[in-house]
Amino acid sequence: MKFTGTDSYVATEDLQMAVNAAVTLQRPLLIKGEPGTGKTLLAEEVARSLGLKLIQWHIKSTTKAQQGLYEYDAVSRLRDSQLGVDKVHDIRNYIKRGKLWEAFAAEERVVLLIDEIDKADIEFPNDLLVELDRMEFFVYETGEVVKARQRPIVIITSNNEKELPDAFLRRCFFHYISFPDRDTMHKIVDVHYPGIKGQLVAEAMDIFFQLRDVPGLKKKPSTSELIDWLKLLLADDIPEEVLKNRDNSKAIPPLYGALLKNEQDVHMLERLAFMARRENR
Repeated sequence: MKFTGTDSYVATEDLQMAVNAAVTLQRPLLIKGEPGTGKTLLAEEVARSLGLKLIQWHIKSTTKAQQGLYEYDAVSRLRDSQLGVDKVHDIRNYIKRGKLWEAFAAEERVVLLIDEIDKADIEFPNDLLVELDRMEFFVYETGEVVKARQRPIVIITSNNEKELPDAFLRRCFFHYISFPDRDTMHKIVDVHYPGIKGQLVAEAMDIFFQLRDVPGLKKKPSTSELIDWLKLLLADDIPEEVLKNRDNSKAIPPLYGALLKNEQDVHMLERLAFMARRENR
């Protein structure tokens, strides 16, 4: 089973090697990179490419590691016991399987995505060390040990909001998705918009990479935001001449809301434009 990218996902050679290395080593693949560089999408495309089911566990700030294993609903069981419900005699009726249990119990190999692990508490990764390493866990309420029938391909994403523990990192194969260069970005655009005018793409990418090079920008536009911007340019049928002949002293590109995501960056570009106009007088 080798991942070589898909017709809808441009994977660099380094990324392909990282996926296949993690599969060979049977270790979780830890993916980092700027938001919008396709980390979450990678898991979807790996599953599609290899013909495997995808199980997704999206992490929030309130997510606990135990929720990935199972949750025991003691309140419902107490209520049912007071009402005399028959199912109260089997504790298994009150145990809800988590995403790891679902992946472990699958008859065939699956891809398990643990998305944005750095959103959770700092202890979250450590709480999953044994389960991800041994591919098993103990259910205290029933006294059973749940073991993975087929070792899943585990892909973990992080936006680097928090440092991950060394003990956790040692158990992972790591890859950082570098921001695409211009040639790779062309390939990504071609995948999303086959047949798009080459001149429009060239002018749009000039503006896009110029924006990313602006020093002090709080939120640089990402790959996904370039794709959204191009979609708007196509929908509004904006000709490439508008981009090519754009007044640089105005600084703000058309439909900038797809690229710039906070008022500080907009104000900063407006100030740069004002300074440029003064210098040109």
